[in-house]
Amino acid sequence: MDIFDLTADQLWKPLSLLGFEHSFFTINGHIVIQTWIILLILFGTLLFIRYFLQYKQSIPYFLTTTFVHSFIDLTNQTLGSFFFNHLAFICSLFTFILICNIASTFPWLKEPTSDLNTTLALGIISFLYIQWHAIQTHGLWSYIISYFSPIFFLFPLNLMGKLSNIISISFRLFGNIFGGSVIGAMYQGIIKGSVIWETIGLLSGLNFIILLFFSLFEGFLQAFVFSILSLTYLSIAIQKEGPPKEPKK
Repeated sequence: MDIFDLTADQLWKPLSLLGFEHSFFTINGHIVIQTWIILLILFGTLLFIRYFLQYKQSIPYFLTTTFVHSFIDLTNQTLGSFFFNHLAFICSLFTFILICNIASTFPWLKEPTSDLNTTLALGIISFLYIQWHAIQTHGLWSYIISYFSPIFFLFPLNLMGKLSNIISISFRLFGNIFGGSVIGAMYQGIIKGSVIWETIGLLSGLNFIILLFFSLFEGFLQAFVFSILSLTYLSIAIQKEGPPKEPKK
């Protein structure tokens, strides 16, 4: 489906019966459906991996343990200690974003992260997770006081600095994935319907290069950037003098 091809059936207005017709209350139903399909794919993949984890000589076991250990090392290096809760959050965040970013490699799927609402939602989730653990680490009063440091009238700047993290990671992810979708759609539009150009693209490997860079490589890179930035913001938020404490379960 073309990235700009949205019909009235795909735009949901759940609050229209209450008189809320503004575009702010409009939901892109196509993106919602695509996201749930990806969640089902992830669920099926997890069941597949869980089954093969009992076979320690299998390829899924090797790939899964390598993936987890790499994020364990990353978490230890960034936070200075191992926290299972933070590891689970960052791994889940990375995996979901990665599958969303490369969804276009599957038939009839489109990247949910090419929609700004999806990336903003991910940014807000990351922000709330970080602020919650900052409160758990420092206490509610110390957390509130930090917004008025070093001088009380800097509160607006401190608040905007916190909220800007949401905009930064959300728009970075959206811009790169949406840009890749536009370039891919333009390329498909150029060669579509032309036997000569489709043959050249296939034989020259250009089709594969476009897919490899703008979908797989870019998708992996942006998922990693989003995750590592979230982990960095978390490290800054929970850092304190002395050894860090394990978060409450």
